Amino acid sequence: MDKEYILRLLESVKNGETDIDSAACELIYEPYSDIDYAKIDNSRKLIQSVGEVIYGESKTSEQIIGIVSKMKEKDDSEILITRLSEEKADEVMKHFAMRYDINARIGVIAGEKPVHTGKEVLLLCAGTSDLAVAEEAAMTLEFLGHSPKRIYDVGVAGLHRLLSHIDEIGSAEVIIVIAGMEGALASVVGGLSSAPVIAVPTSVGYGANFGGLSALLSMLNSCASGVGVVNIDNGFGAAMLANRIIGRK
Repeated sequence: MDKEYILRLLESVKNGETDIDSAACELIYEPYSDIDYAKIDNSRKLIQSVGEVIYGESKTSEQIIGIVSKMKEKDDSEILITRLSEEKADEVMKHFAMRYDINARIGVIAGEKPVHTGKEVLLLCAGTSDLAVAEEAAMTLEFLGHSPKRIYDVGVAGLHRLLSHIDEIGSAEVIIVIAGMEGALASVVGGLSSAPVIAVPTSVGYGANFGGLSALLSMLNSCASGVGVVNIDNGFGAAMLANRIIGRK
């Protein structure tokens, strides 16, 4: 349920096509749809401007198909599914037209595309091993109508690679930095730009990396001000935060 849906409902009341009691019941009882194993938030888009996103990691393909089916009844916008395995994606694509990226593990169910905002988010990725998280962020940004500017493999082990993009860093409105190992890239970028920097630690690294914990702690302790940190491997969360920052601006 979005603003346009409510306006159409109120217009139908105004034109005598829907009675007031029916409209009131729809508004009261339709904020979410209960399908036993899931309560789908129909009001999310109205409140947050972005509809509910399906987290596919621990759901069965049957559950995902059921949730998508119910969501399509209420809204014909595109639907985003994150952390979707190739096996589950194959099952979902038997029922819906879906674009799937195996690297990002993201599926986009076809529907009315979001309006393109014209806003660009700079996406800096430390190494090729971090690309899965970076592409999760990039595809989420594209789903939201933004244009991610991808600059990959610019980690601090070869700082000259990063500095060759100083113009893009200096002019960016929002920057997402994805890095594993010790996560130093976020601090470096935070010291080179006045833009909000969203740091994403990844689980990439050797033994003492502790599955991304070392990068997370480094980013949390950044000496550069204005650096915010999301959870380990959370490219989706970084993109959603960037979307909110752009919306406020």
